[in-house]
Amino acid sequence: MKLSLGPIAYFWPRDTVFDFYRAAADSPADIVYLGEVVCAKRREIKPEDWIAIGREMKEAGKEAVLSTLTLVEAASESAAVRRLCENEEFPVEANDFSAIHYLSSAGRPFITGPSVNLYNHRSLSLLTGLGLTRWVLPVELGLDTLGQLQAQRPGGVETEVFGYGRLPLAWSARCYTARSENLPKDDCRFKCIDYPGGRVLATREGQDFLVLNGIQTQSARTHQALDAYDELQALGVDILRVSPQAENTFEVLRLFDAARNGTAARELLAELEALTPAGSCNGYLRQAAGMDHGHPHAA
Repeated sequence: MKLSLGPIAYFWPRDTVFDFYRAAADSPADIVYLGEVVCAKRREIKPEDWIAIGREMKEAGKEAVLSTLTLVEAASESAAVRRLCENEEFPVEANDFSAIHYLSSAGRPFITGPSVNLYNHRSLSLLTGLGLTRWVLPVELGLDTLGQLQAQRPGGVETEVFGYGRLPLAWSARCYTARSENLPKDDCRFKCIDYPGGRVLATREGQDFLVLNGIQTQSARTHQALDAYDELQALGVDILRVSPQAENTFEVLRLFDAARNGTAARELLAELEALTPAGSCNGYLRQAAGMDHGHPHAA
């Protein structure tokens, strides 16, 4: 299986982003997704910067992909998505159906991100007819559903699975990070940049439950599919995605790379857990509550 580095979900300073991608150029990732996928107000990195980073990734032997916003709320944001889709240099990951419309209308192939709700083979077939070449399994679906979809997957379409990272659960017109600072969304003061891994929200009992990341809500626990590596490989998954974290992203990539080079996943799990903030989960993969940690199916 190939390894991909997903788009950065958080708001990081400009220099931090460039340092991150300099490290990505030397990482085991085969595919690198680039772009702002959460909030259009995050403008530390300009569109021309993403193009420049994409060229650097390409020179390093990576496949660079530009990712679009997930929630488009204004005409200006729609226009920005359209301009991204019109680039002729890099493939595009569409994270909502407006991007799919722009790309398919132009006759351009596209990839769908985990926020596009592809739940059955009819949807896969429909989008394949419009130009789909790769899809990312929605994070709430499990191995059983994946197996059914893989059995009926259209020819020539790659399957990618979210392999590591805090789960992207929801997007809202509200900015929860601003709200948590008693600020309105229109005067958020870019507070996201103060929380490079999002702001953890605990229950009244003190249990870490969710992470506030601007208009996005994530899981507090970090999803990991490493202990399902053999099952995913048997199901014909082409790519595993590691979502960038504020710390340890490249150490995590190294462990996934070790798994694909023959090290048994069970030998890597303790080290992975030590790198994982707030502990790990994989319940959705096992048809359980997402925050649970299930176990591999018996052979």
